[in-house]
Amino acid sequence: MKRLLLLFFAVPYFASAQNVSIKKVELAGEKVIVTYDLEYSNASQTFLINLYGSKDNFAAALTKVTGDVGPEVKPGVGKKIEWKIRDEYGAYKGRLALEIRGKVYTPFVKLQDFNATQAYKIGKQYDIIWKPGNTDPVNIELYKGNQRIQGDMTQPNNGAYTLHVPSSIKPGSDYRIKFTDSKSTDEIVYTPTFKVSPKVPMAVKVLVPLVVVGGIAAVVLSGGGGGSGGDGGGTTSESIPNPPSAPTN
Repeated sequence: MKRLLLLFFAVPYFASAQNVSIKKVELAGEKVIVTYDLEYSNASQTFLINLYGSKDNFAAALTKVTGDVGPEVKPGVGKKIEWKIRDEYGAYKGRLALEIRGKVYTPFVKLQDFNATQAYKIGKQYDIIWKPGNTDPVNIELYKGNQRIQGDMTQPNNGAYTLHVPSSIKPGSDYRIKFTDSKSTDEIVYTPTFKVSPKVPMAVKVLVPLVVVGGIAAVVLSGGGGGSGGDGGGTTSESIPNPPSAPTN
């Protein structure tokens, strides 16, 4: 891949009190590292930051990115975005422009008391509650790692959804739910990862051998101690006594 990169940035939608500047862009192996400063008067304010490339005329946000990118990025200096260019574009050669876009972040979905520590059982249903940030329909999808399992698209952003854990999936601890704003697909919220367990836990069965004597079930026990009625101190055994005979007239 040629090391010929034309790099610039633009940051629309920010308030005038902020100051954003790219400090450095470097190519490290198959990654592009963008270092930038995000200065804002309110240090607790969060922003939605995305990186775009000129290959598609900046139409869609790049997805193979990590670091200070996505929702809830707070102001600060020395912010970094790492982009895996080969994973996104393959063996790309030529000139490339990059652009950072951002806006004040208001989550379209804010989860309420999501319990990631409990085990969600296969075949069961669970209510997921959130605080809506807008009225756009949302896409709600269940993932295991990076594999999409199922999804309900364009659901009303009304703050409630019933998760049906499919009976066909396998237990695991890397499940999560993905929420996407259907009208602004670069806005995504994930639940924390959670565990999916079998509907009925595997039972451990202990079998005790039984002997049926005269219609009565008795536990067979063996011992090595001497009996009281033996002659030579060896092991003795006693049979189960017969019940007394009924009295005769």
